[in-house]
Amino acid sequence: MIKSNLKSLMNSLESEGKKISVRQLSNDIDHGFETVRKMYNDDMERFPRDLLDKLCNYFECSVDDLIKFEKNKK
Repeated sequence: MIKSNLKSLMNSLESEGKKISVRQLSNDIDHGFETVRKMYNDDMERFPRDLLDKLCNYFECSVDDLIKFEKNKK
């Protein structure tokens, strides 16, 4: 299963004393709030490349930090 790790990345900022809201993040990266919110809540079926690019630049991370693969448990 492919899962978004955005919430975890944002929480790690909070632990460093840099709390940021989804709305603030969408403003900071100049991307639509609803799309960022869906990724934050792991409600996306497809991940827009431009969003991934903006988030990687913002968090100074790679795509595999934003999206995680979890094996299905039987």
